[in-house]
Amino acid sequence: MNQSISTKLTFLMSLVCGISIACLYYIQPLEQLIAHDLKIAGATIGMAPMLSQMGYALGLLFIVPLGDKLIRKKLIITMLLMVSCVQLLIAKTQQAPLLLALMLLIGITAIIPQIIIPFAGELASDKERGKVLGVVTGGLLVGILLSRTYSGIIGSLFGWRAVYLSGVVLSLLLIVLVYLSFPTNKPHQSTGYFALIRSLPHLFVSQKKLQKSAINGFLMFGSFNIFWSTLIFYMSSETYHLGSKEVGYMGLVGVVGALASVFMGSIVDKKGAMFGVNLGTTSVVLSFILLWLTGSKLALLVIGTILLDFGVQSAQVSNQTVVQGLSNEFRSRNNTVFMFFYFIGGATGSFLGTLAWHTAQWSGVCLLGLVFAVLALVSQYLFKNI
Repeated sequence: MNQSISTKLTFLMSLVCGISIACLYYIQPLEQLIAHDLKIAGATIGMAPMLSQMGYALGLLFIVPLGDKLIRKKLIITMLLMVSCVQLLIAKTQQAPLLLALMLLIGITAIIPQIIIPFAGELASDKERGKVLGVVTGGLLVGILLSRTYSGIIGSLFGWRAVYLSGVVLSLLLIVLVYLSFPTNKPHQSTGYFALIRSLPHLFVSQKKLQKSAINGFLMFGSFNIFWSTLIFYMSSETYHLGSKEVGYMGLVGVVGALASVFMGSIVDKKGAMFGVNLGTTSVVLSFILLWLTGSKLALLVIGTILLDFGVQSAQVSNQTVVQGLSNEFRSRNNTVFMFFYFIGGATGSFLGTLAWHTAQWSGVCLLGLVFAVLALVSQYLFKNI
């Protein structure tokens, strides 16, 4: 293919990415509501975001490589159907152990954007790939951020179960949209499934640019989740005395940074991907310094949130441009490797962020986020000649 992709299809791919990823993050503003309803301890419900991230990493590892072998349109529709079933089960569950198991399962089945992103990268020409991926991955991050706004508001008004029931309806609507609007691709590989999986370590070891992007992605998304998985605790603490609805509003604030970074795709096409990665990583370092020193003031908390989300999205768009430009034949598997590291980083950030909050409150969270961001800068320096 690799000729061109219409603006309409780019937007629709971005829309499907944003809506389909949202269910993975509904849990974060709802943790206290669910804990109260199911009588779950705070430390136990804190495992739910980590399990969903781990599930997503498993889905990346074992499902996304099929994008090189199968017709992507059919695979996307299949996964949308599966994730709608999981959300229905979550909405009906009454038991904490089952809820945690379903959190893992929703991660495994919500990997639709990671099938779409290589699809968009393949359809785009070399000259427009950065711009196209900027829009599509922008939809991904906007979906992550707005998911918190959506679930926080709906959960506070109608209860947490209504959030997941509405997610079922949205997933079914997306199936219709994908069926009517997405093209049918010709698979590049006839390789067996297990051969595809076995090839992943070799792809990582043999491609230095992939290694560089994967390490940066691990640390950037880790820092992102350190912040967002603990913000509900900070805003409900004595500092702010706010709740899930207000955390949802903070998701709207983050969208400002995410939308601003959508333009990074066009800049990457002109100045190169490393410019975008370095700018994004530096922005995240500065954001955690600001959040640590001035996070108790709402206006500065808002500015720090915008800066954080801008930085993470800028690095993500730039890294994806590198990864999607490496190979047509291995496009889905390269994306699997990159995003596997990315979401393992996210799961690590969610877990360590919760520990940091219970150990050292807001200062611990910000210091941990700063460590992740500084390590990302150091890794860029160590890989500077690649």
